[in-house]
Amino acid sequence: MPAETDERPRIVAVSVTFDRRELVTRLVRAVTAGSVVPDEIVVVDNASRDDTVAALEALAGELDVPLRVVRLASNTGGAGGFHAGLVDFLAGDADLVWLMDDDGVPAPDCLELLLPRVTSGALDFAGPVVVAEDAPERLCFPIRLPGGTRVARDVAGVEAASTDGVVGGVVIPFNGVLLTRDLVQRIGTVEERFFIWGDDVEYLWRAERDGARVGTVAAARFAHPATDDLGTPMAFGRTTYNHSPSDLKHYCMCRNNVANLRTYRGLPWVAAFAAKTVWFYLFTRPDLRRLRMSLAAMHDGFWGRWGRHERYLR
Repeated sequence: MPAETDERPRIVAVSVTFDRRELVTRLVRAVTAGSVVPDEIVVVDNASRDDTVAALEALAGELDVPLRVVRLASNTGGAGGFHAGLVDFLAGDADLVWLMDDDGVPAPDCLELLLPRVTSGALDFAGPVVVAEDAPERLCFPIRLPGGTRVARDVAGVEAASTDGVVGGVVIPFNGVLLTRDLVQRIGTVEERFFIWGDDVEYLWRAERDGARVGTVAAARFAHPATDDLGTPMAFGRTTYNHSPSDLKHYCMCRNNVANLRTYRGLPWVAAFAAKTVWFYLFTRPDLRRLRMSLAAMHDGFWGRWGRHERYLR
């Protein structure tokens, strides 16, 4: 464990898990093996049905870094889990919170590279480049670069777009992002009603609306598994759609995306997304059942009707 100084801010790493014993223990080991190690690791367990909690408690006895499990009574999704994690962070004395999905892995120097960008005051919402776990030169999530329509799909594209090692105004939330206590106190915690999907985008857009200094540190890396059937080509290949075979994921994507667009972008964006969804399930992948579900989900998102995702948990 590297030597630390009294000047370094206190950092807590927070992750959320559900029935992912092997992945979350891999993540914890990677965090503790970093060149800069947080002062505490908190894993929010979403009422796992397997032996995830027991495995984490056993692992805690092997580590030099305190590992604490916050056990929730029911599965609240990633949104509810990160909400609980930030509530726990605010109740403690840490200065910075390092948020990450349980299926990702930070590079050994990830936190080391993010930290000076935050402590210098340049950023208060800093993230690494999120790369595909099986292809580390390719981005796991293509990012639209600020100031135009260019999209970066690989590490070289991010590096070319950076200024002084940072791509300002761009970050992939909850994949190794480092946030200041001041920012979390100002904007609050994650919107737990989202359950899954879009809660990270909502939190980022809320931070930006508050004036947060957001940026991706081009040298930092966070590996994440490739996504499942996202970015499906449509409209003769001119655009893509975030199709998922999971009804739960799709319902939450449609509902939460409409809620986000209505709040932060405006009605024309909502209409454009609705039209895109209708086109996709009428022409690209004809599926009237999925189209009806999409329309119901978008209606719920527009009018703020929460909780109906629970039907898809059964």
